[in-house]
Amino acid sequence: MNNSAKEQFNYIKQIIDKNLDKYIDVIYPESIYESMRYSLLAGGKRLRPVIAYEVATKFGANPDDIIPSACAIEMLHCQSLIHDDLPCMDNDDYRRGKLTNHKVYGEATATLAGDALLSYAPKIIIDKTPKSVSSDKVVSILKEFFIAAGVDGIISGQIVDLDSEKKKISKETLSFIYEYKTAKLFKLSVRTGAIIAGVNSEILDKITLFAQYYGHAFQIFDDILDVTSTLEELGKTPGKDAKVEKSTYVSMYGLDEAKKQALLLCSKACDILHNININSDILLGVVSDISEGIKKCS
Repeated sequence: MNNSAKEQFNYIKQIIDKNLDKYIDVIYPESIYESMRYSLLAGGKRLRPVIAYEVATKFGANPDDIIPSACAIEMLHCQSLIHDDLPCMDNDDYRRGKLTNHKVYGEATATLAGDALLSYAPKIIIDKTPKSVSSDKVVSILKEFFIAAGVDGIISGQIVDLDSEKKKISKETLSFIYEYKTAKLFKLSVRTGAIIAGVNSEILDKITLFAQYYGHAFQIFDDILDVTSTLEELGKTPGKDAKVEKSTYVSMYGLDEAKKQALLLCSKACDILHNININSDILLGVVSDISEGIKKCS
């Protein structure tokens, strides 16, 4: 990502961070709100809400219209990470370079904090979206949110991922995991931004395809980093996939082929952006970050 895109990205990230902090106060019972805020404000790239904001504004939406939905998407993402790290799931001690939620607050509170974020997020969409945004758009965004958050989205991705540990799985099953566990949230981001902006169905389909390509490339890159990075670089425990005998692009195809496939998906994602003339340094930049990152991995 070039310097101009980084500045734009960080500007939007600051807006998201400010509003996330504003949307959740610590009130009674303090422990649950503190646990929610611990993970939500623990850093992170804010990739998904920034993408939602960028898509919306590049297609002409008022920035104020997308902020509540963008923040809700980050709450959903955070919820998925809290639950993903639990001992009954991936059992991880670190996230974003800090102790995971259950290591600080205990398993019960961490579980409830995830549940709280999941239910709090759509409330933010309803309560904080400006009244100038039509109710039809709000309902469409809520539908997209619940699809991505539920059994038609990340829950199915997570359960198939867990069921696939210590098993030899098909390429189709691996693709299903990547689509539902990772790409679905990126699709939610771009579709939410596009819906707020009121794009036509053709553009909506194309920006969704961009998110599919990008989401799969993102997950393959994550697999690559798992075998090539340190805890300090990754922010979470490396080598976990191999330890639990989880099938990944790297284990199934080898490191070189995984890199090749991720770069091909990045190229396809960029082609979509050029095709719809969105002219976004940020969207091109997040794709190039994966491409450049892969080229540096050994």
